[in-house]
Amino acid sequence: MTRLSVNINKIATLRNSRGGNNPDLIQVALDAERFGAEGITVHPRPDERHIRYTDVIALKKVITTEFNIEGNCREDKFVKLVLEVKPDQVTLVPDAEGQLTSDHGWDTIKHKAYLQDMISQFKSAGIRTSIFCDPDPKMIEGAADTGADRIELYTESYAKNFHQNREQAVEPYRIAAQLATQCGLGINAGHDLDLHNLGFLAKSISALDEVSIGHALICDALYLGLENTIQLYKRALTQI
Repeated sequence: MTRLSVNINKIATLRNSRGGNNPDLIQVALDAERFGAEGITVHPRPDERHIRYTDVIALKKVITTEFNIEGNCREDKFVKLVLEVKPDQVTLVPDAEGQLTSDHGWDTIKHKAYLQDMISQFKSAGIRTSIFCDPDPKMIEGAADTGADRIELYTESYAKNFHQNREQAVEPYRIAAQLATQCGLGINAGHDLDLHNLGFLAKSISALDEVSIGHALICDALYLGLENTIQLYKRALTQI
């Protein structure tokens, strides 16, 4: 059964826009767990424009489901934070400094030695590792060679093309997932997934371990309420 990890970056963005602690990020994370989320995801960036490094430390103390920290391991501060907090999972994302949102996966061939070194550090600390990947067979094979436990398929292309031709949109991801399974990799997915396209992706990739969803889920919660929205996303994952 595919697990739903709720990315709470947008809650932090709203809080930071006015200062203070409204909405309360910690309480929202606890509520998301109580409403059925099987994990909490955060993606701290160097400018701390949404999730702050202190948030990550505070969340670790209270989260009882899976804690997933995404980020750029080229940032020494990020690496230090992850090794200090020891989340259940770290997802390595090749963001550039100041990047608005993640928009591509790793070149796991070009950066193989570097990724092997970083993954070794995190795994030595008992942290499951995942690499953000495009649905490219060569990059999937490269991810396996780094020693990673999982990949996270970058699903922007799938979401963008879903309404034109869903079968065509999902095919590269289906192929990538099959290869990942053959290589012994677990499979996560994330980016631009929503209530319209999530169910078909989960149906198409039977080995999908986890999806991380933030922007669309939080937007839906403005209209539908957080508890109801989380349940709708979980339902989309199970209607197979």
